[in-house]
Amino acid sequence: MLKLTKKADYGLIALRHLASLPTATASAKDIADLYSLPVTLLAKVLQQLTRAKILVSVSGTNGGYKLARDPRRISALEVVRAIDGPVILTHCFTEHSTCDQSDNCTVREPLRRVHEAILDVLDRFTITDLAEPAAVKLTPLPIPLNPVHLHPATNTSHQAV
Repeated sequence: MLKLTKKADYGLIALRHLASLPTATASAKDIADLYSLPVTLLAKVLQQLTRAKILVSVSGTNGGYKLARDPRRISALEVVRAIDGPVILTHCFTEHSTCDQSDNCTVREPLRRVHEAILDVLDRFTITDLAEPAAVKLTPLPIPLNPVHLHPATNTSHQAV
């Protein structure tokens, strides 16, 4: 399953926070306290983002971190890669992939398209997008064709017909 790590989550939370403070800085401790994040782990994530030139570290009394550039020019993909490395849906798409099924695989090409679509969405989604309030409700999940219901008397499940 494709899933962001906690470190990537924390990095995106911190960047969203810093985007809301365009002229100010915030320390790792300030951000960690505000969002109930582990300060040691967040500090490491912020250092990674600084090395990737996504953040700037500011020394002094009012020091801390600030965005290195406009949040509209920082993509979620750039952040995830800076923290976690390459986004890999399946091992087929790594540089050194070897698979016994390569010659007979019927899903490699469709999975490649899914992989590229995920990368495209993450690349188009910016820190500014994270900072904007939700103006549109999310599309509800589809109702399953064969939902499972609990029978009230026995608490056992049965398929709806």
